[in-house]
Amino acid sequence: MKIIERAIELAATAHDRQYRKKSSLPYLSHPVTVGFYLLESGSTEEVVAAGILHDVIEDTALTFANLKDEFGEVVANLVLECSEPDKSLEWEERKLHTIKKLRTASFSVKQITCADKLHNLRTVQRDFAREGSAVWDRFTRGRDKQQWYYDSVYSSLIMNLSSEEACYPLFENLQETILAVFHK
Repeated sequence: MKIIERAIELAATAHDRQYRKKSSLPYLSHPVTVGFYLLESGSTEEVVAAGILHDVIEDTALTFANLKDEFGEVVANLVLECSEPDKSLEWEERKLHTIKKLRTASFSVKQITCADKLHNLRTVQRDFAREGSAVWDRFTRGRDKQQWYYDSVYSSLIMNLSSEEACYPLFENLQETILAVFHK
């Protein structure tokens, strides 16, 4: 459990003064929820720690080397695998990269990505109940592109899984949330 506690401490420092998109909610709430989903679903401590840290390379000053020194190569590599490429690329290009990479990603990377997308989409679902379709205005791309992205991510997540891996509970939770948000 120490590795998870250390991950929370580092994420709190790294994401200090960051907030969720168009919200006053501290950003830390997102990686901690991702970690909780992973822990609750039976993921290993290293996967949980990487889930908590999944945005630090992408969105903070921390580097792969920092993570490797603090948490070891396994956690650092998982975080790197979950990070988007160059943020200067167009939204579609970055999302296509993620979708393609997930098709052959390790089960650990798929678990983290699934927990990340599940929390993001549950946040949209909650906010939609309060704000209606205005919720889509906070995104660079609107509802239709978001639907394409989440549908495509889910399809990639469930590719190339063993029968045991396919039973991972977060995959079903993500599918149900996608259906509720986009297909009802």
